[in-house]
Amino acid sequence: MVCVSFNLLPPASCIQGLALCRFKLVTPAQLSRGYYGALCLDTTNLSQDVLHSSSVMPDIPFLPFSILLGVLGILCVGFTVYWSHHWLDGFAWDGSAQMFNWHPVLMVTGMLVLYGAAALVYRVPLSWQGSKLPWKLVHASLTLTASIIVVLGLVAVFEYHNVQGIPNMYSLHSWVGLLAVLLFFCQWLMGFSSFLLPWAPIWFRALYKPIHVFFGSAILSLVVAACISGIIEKLFFRLSKSATPYSMLPTEAVFGNVLGMLILVFALLVLWALARPAWKRPDVNSEDTQEPLLHGAR
Repeated sequence: MVCVSFNLLPPASCIQGLALCRFKLVTPAQLSRGYYGALCLDTTNLSQDVLHSSSVMPDIPFLPFSILLGVLGILCVGFTVYWSHHWLDGFAWDGSAQMFNWHPVLMVTGMLVLYGAAALVYRVPLSWQGSKLPWKLVHASLTLTASIIVVLGLVAVFEYHNVQGIPNMYSLHSWVGLLAVLLFFCQWLMGFSSFLLPWAPIWFRALYKPIHVFFGSAILSLVVAACISGIIEKLFFRLSKSATPYSMLPTEAVFGNVLGMLILVFALLVLWALARPAWKRPDVNSEDTQEPLLHGAR
């Protein structure tokens, strides 16, 4: 003869106040000795299972995500070009207002889109296997290209201000933007010195790597702040004396706001991809990951 005995868990031990139990088969002899089967569920394991199942996100393939991100990046650049051409009278390189129009186009292209793409190079699944050398070259090339474009963007705005007699570096937008640029170049130089040149020891590269990753995300956040503040500043300058001011949301204001939202969504998706553990390159204890790109030149 087999009996079933049970106990209800106290509310404090149950998940969200539910009394959860499990059956325990006992014999009459065990019952006569005062044995009571705890008809209680192992709430520790259950709570872990429930929380784990509720927190698991559906797997998202990297390829569709990268296509979406590429489309958003093209839209960010395209919207900036269209705004400069349609409402700001196009482009020139002569110190006029048309020269200034190169500034937002080049900065969005270099500091946002190319820099975001460079940050995600090691999230490409193809980079997880084989030599890391080609991906180091891709990452370095993208950041180098971005730095050249950024320099041209800075030349455009400073030359325009100097020719027109406009003070430099007086707005919050310029402060945040310059901070982002300075950190960007420091990041590039430190990355080049630490991971590409042969004299950086392994322990230093291991120590600096998480710092490099953190400042990559921090710089992208500053870039977004600079872009959005620049859009707002330009719209206020242009529409403050217009018959339809910014507060009345003319077409140009709506277009500028949409551009700002595209930039924000693009950057948030990049940061989300960087923080997603499933897309991180596995740490492989190999010479390719521990030694610099130019190790053979030592």
